[in-house]
Amino acid sequence: MVAKISIGSSLYGALAYNGEKMNREEGRVLGANKIILPADGQIDIARMVENFNLFMPKTGRTKKPVLHISLNPHPDDKLSEQQYEIIAREYLDKLGFGEQPFIIYKHMDIDRHHIHIVTVNVNEQGKRLNLDFLFRRSKRITTELEEKYNLHKAQREKISPDTPIIKLDPSGDIKRQVANTVKMVGMRYNFQAIGEYNAILSLYNVRCEQTDGRVNGREYHGLVYFATDDSGKTIATPFKASRLGKFASRTAIDGRFERAKDKIDITPTKRKVAYIMAHSTDKADFIAKLKERNIDIVLRYTEGGRIYGVTFIDHNTMTVLNGSRLGKEFSANAINERFNNPANTHSDTPDVATPIVVPPIEPTPEDSHSDNTQEPDNNQPSGGQQQSTSTQQHITVAQSVSDFGDYDLPIPGLDLFQQGQSFNPDEEDFRRRMQRKKKKGPRHRF
Repeated sequence: MVAKISIGSSLYGALAYNGEKMNREEGRVLGANKIILPADGQIDIARMVENFNLFMPKTGRTKKPVLHISLNPHPDDKLSEQQYEIIAREYLDKLGFGEQPFIIYKHMDIDRHHIHIVTVNVNEQGKRLNLDFLFRRSKRITTELEEKYNLHKAQREKISPDTPIIKLDPSGDIKRQVANTVKMVGMRYNFQAIGEYNAILSLYNVRCEQTDGRVNGREYHGLVYFATDDSGKTIATPFKASRLGKFASRTAIDGRFERAKDKIDITPTKRKVAYIMAHSTDKADFIAKLKERNIDIVLRYTEGGRIYGVTFIDHNTMTVLNGSRLGKEFSANAINERFNNPANTHSDTPDVATPIVVPPIEPTPEDSHSDNTQEPDNNQPSGGQQQSTSTQQHITVAQSVSDFGDYDLPIPGLDLFQQGQSFNPDEEDFRRRMQRKKKKGPRHRF
Protein backbone atom coordinates (compact mmCIF):
# COMPACT_ATOMS: atom_id res chain seq x y z
CA MET A 1 0.00 0.00 0.00
CA VAL A 2 1.35 3.40 -1.00
CA ALA A 3 0.38 6.48 1.02
CA LYS A 4 0.73 9.93 -0.51
CA ILE A 5 0.45 12.94 1.80
CA SER A 6 -0.09 16.53 0.68
CA ILE A 7 0.15 19.33 3.24
CA GLY A 8 -1.62 22.50 2.16
CA SER A 9 -3.52 25.62 3.08
CA SER A 10 -6.81 25.29 1.20
CA LEU A 11 -9.43 23.24 3.02
CA TYR A 12 -12.03 24.28 0.47
CA GLY A 13 -9.78 23.11 -2.38
CA ALA A 14 -9.28 19.66 -0.82
CA LEU A 15 -12.99 19.17 -0.20
CA ALA A 16 -13.96 20.54 -3.62
CA TYR A 17 -11.52 18.18 -5.36
CA ASN A 18 -13.20 15.18 -3.79
CA GLY A 19 -16.64 16.71 -4.28
CA GLU A 20 -15.99 16.95 -8.00
CA LYS A 21 -15.23 13.22 -8.09
CA MET A 22 -18.59 12.60 -6.46
CA ASN A 23 -20.37 14.87 -8.92
CA ARG A 24 -18.95 12.73 -11.74
CA GLU A 25 -19.99 9.58 -9.87
CA GLU A 26 -16.34 8.64 -9.55
CA GLY A 27 -16.26 8.84 -5.78
CA ARG A 28 -18.34 8.46 -2.61
CA VAL A 29 -18.03 9.18 1.08
CA LEU A 30 -17.26 6.13 3.24
CA GLY A 31 -17.19 7.76 6.66
CA ALA A 32 -16.29 10.78 8.74
CA ASN A 33 -15.34 11.91 12.23
CA LYS A 34 -16.81 15.02 13.90
CA ILE A 35 -18.30 15.98 10.53
CA ILE A 36 -22.07 15.87 9.95
CA LEU A 37 -22.88 14.01 6.75
CA PRO A 38 -26.29 14.70 5.10
CA ALA A 39 -28.72 11.80 5.06
CA ASP A 40 -29.38 12.18 1.32
CA GLY A 41 -25.67 11.90 0.53
CA GLN A 42 -25.57 15.32 -1.15
CA ILE A 43 -22.37 16.90 0.12
CA ASP A 44 -22.39 20.68 0.49
CA ILE A 45 -18.77 21.85 0.34
CA ALA A 46 -19.42 25.12 2.20
CA ARG A 47 -21.24 23.25 4.99
CA MET A 48 -18.33 20.80 5.25
CA VAL A 49 -15.90 23.71 5.63
CA GLU A 50 -18.08 25.12 8.43
CA ASN A 51 -18.03 21.71 10.17
CA PHE A 52 -14.24 21.61 10.08
CA ASN A 53 -13.98 25.21 11.32
CA LEU A 54 -15.93 24.31 14.45
CA PHE A 55 -12.96 22.22 15.58
CA MET A 56 -10.26 24.65 14.52
CA PRO A 57 -9.06 27.81 16.31
CA LYS A 58 -10.25 31.15 14.97
CA THR A 59 -6.69 32.37 14.77
CA GLY A 60 -3.39 30.58 14.54
CA ARG A 61 0.09 30.65 13.07
CA THR A 62 -0.13 27.38 11.13
CA LYS A 63 -0.06 28.41 7.47
CA LYS A 64 -0.71 24.91 6.08
CA PRO A 65 -3.19 23.13 8.38
CA VAL A 66 -4.72 20.76 5.81
CA LEU A 67 -3.68 17.16 5.18
CA HIS A 68 -4.90 15.42 2.04
CA ILE A 69 -3.92 11.75 2.14
CA SER A 70 -4.45 9.04 -0.46
CA LEU A 71 -4.05 5.35 0.40
CA ASN A 72 -3.40 3.18 -2.63
CA PRO A 73 -3.61 -0.60 -2.21
CA HIS A 74 -2.07 -2.93 -4.78
CA PRO A 75 -4.33 -3.43 -7.84
CA ASP A 76 -4.67 -7.13 -6.92
CA ASP A 77 -6.16 -6.27 -3.51
CA LYS A 78 -9.95 -6.36 -3.89
CA LEU A 79 -11.40 -4.71 -0.80
CA SER A 80 -14.96 -3.93 0.24
CA GLU A 81 -15.98 -0.41 1.20
CA GLN A 82 -16.14 -1.46 4.85
CA GLN A 83 -12.57 -2.76 4.66
CA TYR A 84 -11.41 0.49 3.05
CA GLU A 85 -12.96 2.48 5.89
CA ILE A 86 -11.48 0.23 8.60
CA ILE A 87 -8.00 0.53 7.09
CA ALA A 88 -8.32 4.32 6.75
CA ARG A 89 -9.41 4.79 10.37
CA GLU A 90 -6.65 2.52 11.68
CA TYR A 91 -4.08 4.36 9.57
CA LEU A 92 -5.18 7.72 11.05
CA ASP A 93 -5.13 6.32 14.60
CA LYS A 94 -1.57 5.07 14.22
CA LEU A 95 -0.51 8.36 12.62
CA GLY A 96 -1.94 10.34 15.55
CA PHE A 97 -4.91 11.89 13.75
CA GLY A 98 -7.66 9.51 14.90
CA GLU A 99 -9.40 12.16 17.03
CA GLN A 100 -9.22 14.90 14.41
CA PRO A 101 -12.14 15.87 12.18
CA PHE A 102 -11.81 13.99 8.89
CA ILE A 103 -13.72 12.65 5.90
CA ILE A 104 -12.92 9.40 4.08
CA TYR A 105 -13.65 9.12 0.36
CA LYS A 106 -13.39 6.21 -2.03
CA HIS A 107 -12.33 7.08 -5.61
CA MET A 108 -13.30 4.92 -8.59
CA ASP A 109 -11.97 7.19 -11.35
CA ILE A 110 -9.38 4.57 -12.33
CA ASP A 111 -9.41 0.77 -12.28
CA ARG A 112 -7.34 0.75 -9.09
CA HIS A 113 -9.83 1.96 -6.47
CA HIS A 114 -8.24 3.91 -3.63
CA ILE A 115 -8.97 6.09 -0.60
CA HIS A 116 -8.68 9.83 -0.04
CA ILE A 117 -8.73 11.38 3.41
CA VAL A 118 -9.12 15.08 4.23
CA THR A 119 -8.18 16.16 7.75
CA VAL A 120 -6.42 18.99 9.63
CA ASN A 121 -3.24 19.05 11.69
CA VAL A 122 -4.39 21.69 14.21
CA ASN A 123 -6.47 20.84 17.30
CA GLU A 124 -9.18 22.96 18.93
CA GLN A 125 -6.63 24.69 21.17
CA GLY A 126 -4.67 25.85 18.15
CA LYS A 127 -1.78 23.48 18.74
CA ARG A 128 -0.23 21.86 15.72
CA LEU A 129 -0.10 18.06 15.81
CA ASN A 130 3.21 16.26 15.56
CA LEU A 131 4.39 16.14 11.96
CA ASP A 132 7.94 15.03 12.75
CA PHE A 133 9.09 12.19 10.48
CA LEU A 134 5.53 12.11 9.09
CA PHE A 135 6.38 10.31 5.86
CA ARG A 136 8.67 7.84 7.58
CA ARG A 137 5.96 7.02 10.14
CA SER A 138 3.40 6.70 7.35
CA LYS A 139 5.57 4.15 5.54
CA ARG A 140 5.96 2.08 8.69
CA ILE A 141 2.18 2.13 9.27
CA THR A 142 1.31 1.02 5.74
CA THR A 143 3.76 -1.87 6.08
CA GLU A 144 2.07 -2.94 9.32
CA LEU A 145 -1.37 -2.75 7.68
CA GLU A 146 -0.19 -4.84 4.74
CA GLU A 147 0.97 -7.57 7.10
CA LYS A 148 -2.10 -7.39 9.35
CA TYR A 149 -4.65 -7.58 6.53
CA ASN A 150 -2.58 -9.82 4.23
CA LEU A 151 -2.31 -7.19 1.50
CA HIS A 152 0.13 -7.16 -1.38
CA LYS A 153 3.23 -5.08 -0.84
CA ALA A 154 2.88 -2.10 -3.14
CA GLN A 155 5.81 0.13 -4.00
CA ARG A 156 6.06 3.42 -5.84
CA GLU A 157 6.85 2.98 -9.50
CA LYS A 158 10.52 3.78 -10.09
CA ILE A 159 11.63 5.60 -13.20
CA SER A 160 14.87 4.52 -14.86
CA PRO A 161 16.64 5.64 -18.05
CA ASP A 162 15.36 2.48 -19.73
CA THR A 163 11.69 3.08 -18.90
CA PRO A 164 9.82 3.65 -22.20
CA ILE A 165 7.86 6.87 -22.68
CA ILE A 166 4.39 6.17 -24.01
CA LYS A 167 1.33 8.23 -24.88
CA LEU A 168 -1.22 8.90 -22.17
CA ASP A 169 -3.93 6.31 -21.72
CA PRO A 170 -7.15 8.22 -20.90
CA SER A 171 -8.50 5.22 -18.99
CA GLY A 172 -5.50 5.10 -16.64
CA ASP A 173 -4.20 7.27 -13.81
CA ILE A 174 -3.73 10.50 -15.76
CA LYS A 175 -1.88 12.41 -13.07
CA ARG A 176 0.68 9.62 -12.63
CA GLN A 177 1.15 9.31 -16.40
CA VAL A 178 1.67 13.06 -16.83
CA ALA A 179 4.18 13.09 -13.97
CA ASN A 180 6.11 10.13 -15.42
CA THR A 181 6.18 11.68 -18.90
CA VAL A 182 7.43 15.03 -17.60
CA LYS A 183 10.09 13.36 -15.47
CA MET A 184 11.42 11.09 -18.24
CA VAL A 185 11.41 13.83 -20.89
CA GLY A 186 13.42 16.02 -18.53
CA MET A 187 15.85 13.18 -17.80
CA ARG A 188 16.57 12.39 -21.44
CA TYR A 189 16.06 15.37 -23.75
CA ASN A 190 17.77 18.74 -24.11
CA PHE A 191 15.68 21.80 -25.04
CA GLN A 192 16.17 25.55 -24.66
CA ALA A 193 12.70 27.12 -24.81
CA ILE A 194 9.13 26.44 -23.73
CA GLY A 195 8.11 25.85 -27.35
CA GLU A 196 10.75 23.12 -27.74
CA TYR A 197 9.71 21.63 -24.40
CA ASN A 198 6.09 21.52 -25.56
CA ALA A 199 7.08 19.94 -28.86
CA ILE A 200 8.57 16.86 -27.20
CA LEU A 201 5.75 16.68 -24.63
CA SER A 202 3.16 16.81 -27.44
CA LEU A 203 4.39 13.48 -28.80
CA TYR A 204 3.01 11.87 -25.65
CA ASN A 205 -0.17 14.02 -25.40
CA VAL A 206 1.02 16.40 -22.70
CA ARG A 207 1.14 20.19 -22.87
CA CYS A 208 2.72 22.76 -20.56
CA GLU A 209 1.65 26.39 -20.07
CA GLN A 210 3.34 29.19 -18.14
CA THR A 211 1.30 31.15 -15.57
CA ASP A 212 2.43 34.56 -14.38
CA GLY A 213 0.73 36.98 -12.02
CA ARG A 214 0.48 38.21 -8.46
CA VAL A 215 -1.06 36.57 -5.39
CA ASN A 216 -1.45 38.49 -2.14
CA GLY A 217 0.97 41.08 -3.45
CA ARG A 218 3.64 38.56 -4.38
CA GLU A 219 4.76 37.94 -7.94
CA TYR A 220 4.07 34.42 -9.15
CA HIS A 221 5.67 32.41 -11.98
CA GLY A 222 4.63 28.80 -12.43
CA LEU A 223 3.76 25.99 -14.82
CA VAL A 224 0.52 24.10 -15.43
CA TYR A 225 0.38 20.76 -17.26
CA PHE A 226 -2.48 19.47 -19.43
CA ALA A 227 -3.33 15.96 -20.59
CA THR A 228 -4.61 15.99 -24.18
CA ASP A 229 -5.92 13.72 -26.90
CA ASP A 230 -4.26 13.30 -30.30
CA SER A 231 -5.82 16.53 -31.57
CA GLY A 232 -4.47 18.58 -28.66
CA LYS A 233 -7.80 18.90 -26.84
CA THR A 234 -7.60 18.85 -23.04
CA ILE A 235 -9.10 15.67 -21.57
CA ALA A 236 -8.64 16.16 -17.81
CA THR A 237 -8.36 18.78 -15.11
CA PRO A 238 -4.97 20.53 -15.42
CA PHE A 239 -2.23 19.91 -12.85
CA LYS A 240 -0.08 22.51 -11.15
CA ALA A 241 3.61 21.65 -11.39
CA SER A 242 3.77 21.42 -7.59
CA ARG A 243 1.32 18.52 -7.68
CA LEU A 244 3.60 16.52 -9.98
CA GLY A 245 6.92 17.14 -8.25
CA LYS A 246 9.86 19.53 -8.09
CA PHE A 247 11.19 18.15 -11.38
CA ALA A 248 8.16 19.72 -13.14
CA SER A 249 8.49 23.18 -11.60
CA ARG A 250 9.26 26.44 -13.41
CA THR A 251 12.62 26.65 -11.62
CA ALA A 252 13.58 23.11 -12.66
CA ILE A 253 12.59 23.58 -16.31
CA ASP A 254 14.26 27.00 -16.58
CA GLY A 255 17.39 25.37 -15.18
CA ARG A 256 17.26 22.73 -17.91
CA PHE A 257 17.00 25.48 -20.53
CA GLU A 258 20.22 27.02 -19.26
CA ARG A 259 22.15 23.77 -18.90
CA ALA A 260 21.12 22.62 -22.38
CA LYS A 261 22.89 25.56 -24.01
CA ASP A 262 26.27 24.03 -23.21
CA LYS A 263 25.24 20.48 -24.11
CA ILE A 264 23.55 20.78 -27.48
CA ASP A 265 25.55 20.29 -30.68
CA ILE A 266 23.31 21.02 -33.65
CA THR A 267 25.75 19.63 -36.24
CA PRO A 268 24.55 15.98 -36.36
CA THR A 269 20.89 16.98 -36.62
CA LYS A 270 21.54 19.74 -39.15
CA ARG A 271 23.53 17.38 -41.37
CA LYS A 272 20.73 14.79 -41.43
CA VAL A 273 17.91 17.30 -41.96
CA ALA A 274 19.79 19.07 -44.76
CA TYR A 275 20.46 15.81 -46.60
CA ILE A 276 16.84 14.63 -46.23
CA MET A 277 15.48 18.02 -47.28
CA ALA A 278 17.58 17.97 -50.44
CA HIS A 279 16.28 14.52 -51.40
CA SER A 280 12.58 14.98 -50.51
CA THR A 281 9.94 15.51 -53.17
CA ASP A 282 7.20 16.97 -50.96
CA LYS A 283 6.25 17.55 -47.34
CA ALA A 284 4.94 14.04 -46.73
CA ASP A 285 8.13 12.54 -48.16
CA PHE A 286 10.21 14.92 -46.02
CA ILE A 287 8.36 13.87 -42.84
CA ALA A 288 8.62 10.17 -43.69
CA LYS A 289 12.34 10.33 -44.43
CA LEU A 290 12.97 12.21 -41.17
CA LYS A 291 11.13 9.52 -39.26
CA GLU A 292 13.26 6.85 -40.89
CA ARG A 293 16.28 8.65 -39.40
CA ASN A 294 14.58 8.70 -35.98
CA ILE A 295 13.72 12.40 -36.17
CA ASP A 296 10.22 13.72 -35.49
CA ILE A 297 9.02 17.07 -36.79
CA VAL A 298 6.28 19.16 -35.16
CA LEU A 299 4.62 21.66 -37.48
CA ARG A 300 2.35 24.47 -36.35
CA TYR A 301 -0.14 26.06 -38.72
CA THR A 302 -2.13 29.28 -38.90
CA GLU A 303 -5.86 29.03 -39.51
CA GLY A 304 -5.13 29.61 -43.17
CA GLY A 305 -2.89 26.56 -43.31
CA ARG A 306 0.45 28.36 -43.45
CA ILE A 307 3.32 26.88 -41.45
CA TYR A 308 4.42 29.35 -38.79
CA GLY A 309 6.36 27.03 -36.48
CA VAL A 310 8.63 24.01 -36.92
CA THR A 311 10.53 21.97 -34.34
CA PHE A 312 12.81 18.99 -34.96
CA ILE A 313 13.10 16.26 -32.31
CA ASP A 314 16.22 14.17 -32.82
CA HIS A 315 15.86 10.96 -30.79
CA ASN A 316 19.41 9.96 -31.67
CA THR A 317 21.07 12.94 -30.00
CA MET A 318 18.12 13.51 -27.61
CA THR A 319 17.81 17.14 -28.66
CA VAL A 320 14.81 19.32 -29.47
CA LEU A 321 15.53 22.20 -31.85
CA ASN A 322 13.35 24.90 -33.36
CA GLY A 323 14.03 25.12 -37.08
CA SER A 324 15.61 28.56 -36.78
CA ARG A 325 18.27 27.13 -34.45
CA LEU A 326 19.51 24.91 -37.29
CA GLY A 327 19.67 27.83 -39.70
CA LYS A 328 17.54 30.18 -41.77
CA GLU A 329 17.03 27.53 -44.45
CA PHE A 330 15.27 25.32 -41.88
CA SER A 331 13.02 27.99 -40.36
CA ALA A 332 9.25 27.85 -40.49
CA ASN A 333 9.14 30.38 -43.32
CA ALA A 334 11.64 28.37 -45.39
CA ILE A 335 9.81 25.08 -44.79
CA ASN A 336 6.51 26.70 -45.74
CA GLU A 337 7.91 28.24 -48.94
CA ARG A 338 9.49 24.96 -49.96
CA PHE A 339 6.75 22.46 -49.16
CA ASN A 340 3.54 24.39 -48.50
CA ASN A 341 3.40 27.25 -51.00
CA PRO A 342 1.81 26.33 -54.37
CA ALA A 343 2.55 29.84 -55.68
CA ASN A 344 6.17 28.83 -56.09
CA THR A 345 5.36 25.93 -58.40
CA HIS A 346 5.05 26.25 -62.18
CA SER A 347 2.43 24.64 -64.37
CA ASP A 348 5.05 23.31 -66.80
CA THR A 349 7.05 21.53 -64.10
CA PRO A 350 6.17 18.64 -61.81
CA ASP A 351 5.20 19.37 -58.22
CA VAL A 352 8.69 18.82 -56.86
CA ALA A 353 10.41 20.95 -54.23
CA THR A 354 13.39 22.97 -55.45
CA PRO A 355 16.62 21.21 -54.46
CA ILE A 356 18.91 22.91 -51.98
CA VAL A 357 22.66 22.74 -51.85
CA VAL A 358 23.89 20.70 -48.90
CA PRO A 359 27.25 21.96 -47.65
CA PRO A 360 29.76 19.20 -46.85
CA ILE A 361 29.92 18.58 -43.13
CA GLU A 362 32.38 16.23 -41.53
CA PRO A 363 30.70 13.53 -39.42
CA THR A 364 30.98 14.15 -35.69
CA PRO A 365 30.03 11.99 -32.71
CA GLU A 366 26.45 12.59 -31.77
CA ASP A 367 25.89 14.31 -28.47
CA SER A 368 23.57 12.27 -26.25
CA HIS A 369 24.01 14.03 -22.91
CA SER A 370 21.03 14.50 -20.62
CA ASP A 371 20.45 16.20 -17.28
CA ASN A 372 20.46 12.89 -15.50
CA THR A 373 23.72 11.17 -14.57
CA GLN A 374 22.35 7.88 -15.88
CA GLU A 375 22.30 8.31 -19.64
CA PRO A 376 20.26 6.13 -22.01
CA ASP A 377 21.96 4.17 -24.73
CA ASN A 378 21.30 6.26 -27.82
CA ASN A 379 22.20 3.38 -30.12
CA GLN A 380 19.00 1.69 -29.10
CA PRO A 381 15.60 3.16 -30.00
CA SER A 382 13.76 4.43 -26.95
CA GLY A 383 10.25 3.26 -26.20
CA GLY A 384 8.87 6.71 -26.86
CA GLN A 385 10.17 6.68 -30.42
CA GLN A 386 7.75 3.95 -31.36
CA GLN A 387 4.82 6.04 -30.27
CA SER A 388 6.01 9.38 -31.71
CA THR A 389 3.85 10.82 -34.48
CA SER A 390 4.99 12.07 -37.87
CA THR A 391 2.78 15.12 -38.02
CA GLN A 392 1.42 17.54 -35.48
CA GLN A 393 -1.73 19.63 -35.70
CA HIS A 394 -1.77 23.29 -34.78
CA ILE A 395 -1.19 23.59 -31.04
CA THR A 396 -3.97 25.65 -29.52
CA VAL A 397 -3.35 27.73 -26.46
CA ALA A 398 -5.56 26.45 -23.67
CA GLN A 399 -7.27 28.68 -21.19
CA SER A 400 -4.86 29.58 -18.42
CA VAL A 401 -5.41 27.91 -15.09
CA SER A 402 -5.22 30.03 -11.98
CA ASP A 403 -4.81 27.87 -8.93
CA PHE A 404 -2.78 28.82 -5.91
CA GLY A 405 -4.19 26.05 -3.73
CA ASP A 406 -2.95 22.49 -3.53
CA TYR A 407 -5.65 20.94 -5.68
CA ASP A 408 -6.96 20.90 -9.21
CA LEU A 409 -10.32 22.68 -8.94
CA PRO A 410 -10.66 26.43 -9.42
CA ILE A 411 -11.26 28.37 -6.22
CA PRO A 412 -12.95 31.81 -5.99
CA GLY A 413 -10.52 34.67 -6.57
CA LEU A 414 -8.09 32.67 -8.69
CA ASP A 415 -8.38 34.79 -11.84
CA LEU A 416 -5.23 36.69 -10.94
CA PHE A 417 -2.86 34.84 -13.20
CA GLN A 418 -2.29 35.79 -16.81
CA GLN A 419 -1.27 33.17 -19.29
CA GLY A 420 2.45 33.17 -20.02
CA GLN A 421 4.16 32.73 -23.36
CA SER A 422 3.73 29.24 -24.78
CA PHE A 423 5.55 29.25 -28.09
CA ASN A 424 8.77 30.45 -29.68
CA PRO A 425 8.68 34.28 -29.73
CA ASP A 426 10.07 34.45 -33.30
CA GLU A 427 7.32 32.14 -34.50
CA GLU A 428 4.60 34.13 -32.74
CA ASP A 429 5.93 37.40 -34.18
CA PHE A 430 5.90 35.89 -37.68
CA ARG A 431 2.33 34.64 -37.23
CA ARG A 432 1.14 38.08 -36.12
CA ARG A 433 2.82 39.72 -39.09
CA MET A 434 1.03 37.32 -41.43
CA GLN A 435 -2.32 38.18 -39.82
CA ARG A 436 -1.68 41.91 -40.21
CA LYS A 437 -1.14 41.42 -43.94
CA LYS A 438 -4.79 40.41 -44.24
CA LYS A 439 -5.97 43.86 -43.15
CA LYS A 440 -7.07 46.22 -45.94
CA GLY A 441 -4.79 49.01 -47.08
CA PRO A 442 -1.01 49.24 -46.83
CA ARG A 443 0.75 50.79 -43.87
CA HIS A 444 2.81 53.87 -44.62
CA ARG A 445 5.76 55.15 -42.71
CA PHE A 446 6.28 58.88 -42.36
